[in-house]
Amino acid sequence: MPSRLQELFARPGPVFGGWVVGPTDIGPEEFARAGYGYVGFDVQHGYLSDAGAAQLIRRLEHLPIATVVRLPNADAAPIGRVLDAGADGVVIAMVESPDQARAAVAATRYAPSGVRSFGPLRAGLGHDPSELEARVSVFAMIETAQGLGAVEDIAAVPGLTGLYVGPADLAISLGYGLAQAWTEPTVVDAMGRVRAAAEAAGLLSGIHAGDGRIGKAAVAKGFRMITLASESQALRRGATEHLREASGDGPSASTPGGYG
Repeated sequence: MPSRLQELFARPGPVFGGWVVGPTDIGPEEFARAGYGYVGFDVQHGYLSDAGAAQLIRRLEHLPIATVVRLPNADAAPIGRVLDAGADGVVIAMVESPDQARAAVAATRYAPSGVRSFGPLRAGLGHDPSELEARVSVFAMIETAQGLGAVEDIAAVPGLTGLYVGPADLAISLGYGLAQAWTEPTVVDAMGRVRAAAEAAGLLSGIHAGDGRIGKAAVAKGFRMITLASESQALRRGATEHLREASGDGPSASTPGGYG
């Protein structure tokens, strides 16, 4: 049976996601209520461990939202834990070579094709190893100059589902500031190269936007998996807007780009 994430991408058009950086039960549920397609749990930059993310994923079993987890590397143990809890996919940060991409794929596959240990925690997942493997989506995050230089070779790794751009780190790695991530032609062209490499290889292209305005621009550039605000950004923006309305003055809230 396909995962919720796979069902979303079986339809045409972009899929928007929220992002969770802390141990909150409310955030993921509110993203689901708002109509977001998926929620990402950040084990790289957030205040979540893989075990904490797994607990939050278990609570979303009956809500109509897909789940992905960003992990800092291709270590098989934490990847296996979040998949055993029912995560639909993993986003592996800082992928810079085909070997790293192959390690990420192997962490989601059982022997003899991978190194994942068998131990599903959610009864609804079943116990067929081939079905458990088939429902997993694997995204390699391209966010450094080195990763960009190898992007076509990374995209050719069997088993990858997609490439996911981290604009903040990509801009820094290319020698620019965070504020230039979406305005500097060199960085914008680099994002386009990642998207083109994904498309040429038959993969999905994803990106960390950080707000709706940039999300709309990402759609125009052809990206399909677009992460908008984190729960902390959404709370800050909503809280600021309520305060502005109550006080009758002050600027509307602006949302920074977030961790990407």
